[in-house]
Amino acid sequence: MRTETPYTPEDFQFVRENQAPDDRSYARSPLQNLKQSFRANPMAKAALFLLLLLLLSALLAPLSPYDPYELDPQNKLALPSAQHPFGTDDMGRDYLTRALYGGRVSLVVGLFSVCISTTVGTLYGTVSGYIGGRVDIYMMRLIDIVVSVPGFLLIVVINTFFTPSILTLVLVIGMFTWQGVARITRAETLSLKKRDFVLAARALGVGHLRIIVRHIVPNLVNQILVAASVSVANAIMLESSLSFLGYGISVPMASWGGMLQNAQTYILDRPLMAVFPGIFILLTILSLNILSDMLRDALNPKLNQ
Repeated sequence: MRTETPYTPEDFQFVRENQAPDDRSYARSPLQNLKQSFRANPMAKAALFLLLLLLLSALLAPLSPYDPYELDPQNKLALPSAQHPFGTDDMGRDYLTRALYGGRVSLVVGLFSVCISTTVGTLYGTVSGYIGGRVDIYMMRLIDIVVSVPGFLLIVVINTFFTPSILTLVLVIGMFTWQGVARITRAETLSLKKRDFVLAARALGVGHLRIIVRHIVPNLVNQILVAASVSVANAIMLESSLSFLGYGISVPMASWGGMLQNAQTYILDRPLMAVFPGIFILLTILSLNILSDMLRDALNPKLNQ
């Protein structure tokens, strides 16, 4: 007959001291991933610095000694100097001051329009993916129809019926750029609604609206943040394009796209009038794209190990 050797407390102490560490101790939160990715990415640091510098410059634009709307015909089309670092435009207005105020318009339109498009897209995609079935099919076909129409052309046509203003641009751009966010949230919702925590909530009798608000949407935050960061750059480019074509901010209000439109008349004599607002647009969109790529990699669930 086989006898079993009893284990002593010293044996259990030896096992506890020499066992493999728990894998969960190595798990990193998305915030830790974001910090680590930012520290290891010098381009992201430079992009954040440029973006903060542009934001701060736009916010402090009222500190400029010049009025962006004050005309000075005797000093029009002046070259850059100590008095006017960017020169003056065809009306004698300080070009640096106009560029700073134009940045406020472009950034405000980009940020607030993305807030609208992200909210609409998240609600639409979450409801479509959660309900599923025929409702999901019909809602996705509606997105396909909207996407099949050139969005920029549709925005131009609709914008012609309204008075050009910041509010008009925010609403028009926000209401016609939500399709990408809707598709992303719909795809993630299709996966999340089959998870155990959602099935358990259903079994406990939790309502559908509460499941969406308390369980589905919080787990979509990472994807929504990445999609929103990309959409900001697209919205700024869209606003600049509309203003360049004359369908955006109306004169005398300044915007980067409107400054480019005005500069094309004097492109041969004063090319710097097109260079300065073009550089601002380039730096802003480039910085946002770099930061969005870093954000996408940092919030990737596969990196949380």
